[in-house]
This record gives sequence, structure tokens and C-alpha cells, in this order.
Amino acid sequence: MIPEFNLGLGTVLIILIALVLSALRILREYERGVIFMLGRFWKVKGPGLIIVIPGLQQMVKVDLRVVTMDVPSQDVISRDNVSVKVNAVLYFRVVDPEKAIIQVEHYFEATSQLAQTTLRAVLGKHELDEMLSEREKLNLDVQQILDSQTDAWGIKVTNVEIKHIDLNETMVRAIARQAEAERERRAKVIHAEGEKQAAQTLLEAAEMLAREPAAMQLRYLQTLTQVAGDKTSTLVFPVPVDLIQNLLRPKSGAPNPPPRSGAGS
Repeated sequence: MIPEFNLGLGTVLIILIALVLSALRILREYERGVIFMLGRFWKVKGPGLIIVIPGLQQMVKVDLRVVTMDVPSQDVISRDNVSVKVNAVLYFRVVDPEKAIIQVEHYFEATSQLAQTTLRAVLGKHELDEMLSEREKLNLDVQQILDSQTDAWGIKVTNVEIKHIDLNETMVRAIARQAEAERERRAKVIHAEGEKQAAQTLLEAAEMLAREPAAMQLRYLQTLTQVAGDKTSTLVFPVPVDLIQNLLRPKSGAPNPPPRSGAGS
């Protein structure tokens, strides 16, 4: 009887030790355990060593680290009816393990699907030029919408980055022609502005010379001097009568020349 009793006691001890070991769980610093007692939510445990009673309690492990999710390429039609393919990367993490397990089934897949539909909806409201030039604003819009919708799931969307906006070859050539036309337009505008400023400056100079006849004469003589320095050709300039009269006019205060005596006097 004693050997049989010892054998039964040893078996019970082994079973008890196995139950205790199976009840012990170790959770890392970034892990939490959502505990259910007979199917009802009980509490969130961790990190460290926790006890889960076999048969009465069940644990669902949740990772609290930031998850990097690649959003697959999406076909988007912009507001100006341009078809593009857009893909992005999403960063999010679980901040409330209870909601992430109870409020949504497979929160990872649910967040991925929501990110795809939100990306198409937000980009479809903008024109192609806005997609290419205002990417940071679009990233912020998508992130805010996702964050507000996933808040009920205990998920925090920290960042969204649009990686690529792919265009077909026809659209790429059209954009290149548009950019070239824009550069030509700017060049013409700059040239026209230069001509306008030059004409304005010449007008101001002409008005100044018109107010000062002596300055006009000096400018005329300076031009003759510059042209005379070029000996490769012969140029004929008309001399204004006003210039000759001003040169021959006696200075103020100079004695008048004696009158010419008449013939036969």
C-alpha cells in the first residue's frame, strides 16, 4: 500500500508542478497581456512575471512597439482627372491593449485597410500639382484622419509618409512640356520687365536732357568723340543749328565787336 500511495502522491505533485509552470507567463517590457476570466475581460497585466490560471483564464498578448506598415500601391484619380499610383508607409502603435483586442478583430489588418481607403479618399480631393508639391500637407491630413478613426481601437497613428507617386509615360511627357513652357514664359516676362525698366530709364534721361540744353550739347559732343575714335569707317553727323548758335553766341559781359564801317565812308 505504501509504494502505491507514494506513486499516487508523486503523480499528483508532478501534475501540480506542471499546472503551476503552465500558469506562469513572462512578458517583456514592450508586451502586455489582456486577461479574460471565463470569457469576460478581467484586466491587463505585464510586463514581467504574471500568473494565468489554466482553464479559467486566457491571455492575449499585445505588442506596444511602433509598427511600420507598408500601404500597398493604390490607384488614385485626382480632382483634375489624372490617374496615378500612390503608395505610402504608416507608423502606429497600440496605446490601449484592452480596446485593441475587444473593439476590433485583427487590429493590424483593420488599420491597413483603413489606411488604403483613407489614402485614396484624401488624395482624390486634390489636383496632381498639389500631390507633387504639397506632400507634407497631404501626409498630415491622412495622419489626422486615421488617428481620429483608430482612436476607438486604442491605436495611435504617429506618422504617415507618401513614398511614391507614379505617373504613366504620357503624363510625364505632358508635365515636362508644361514645365518647359513655364520656363519660357518666365524668361519672356523677365525680358519684358527688363525692356520696360530700360525704356523708363531712357525716358527719365531724355526728360533730364530736355530740361538742360547744355547737358544735351555735352552728350552730343561726347557721342561724336566716341564715334571719331573708330577709324574703320567714315560717318557724317549733322550739327544742330542750336549748338552752333550757342558756341558763337558772345558771353554775357563781353564787349560788343566794333561796327563795320560802311564803304565809301
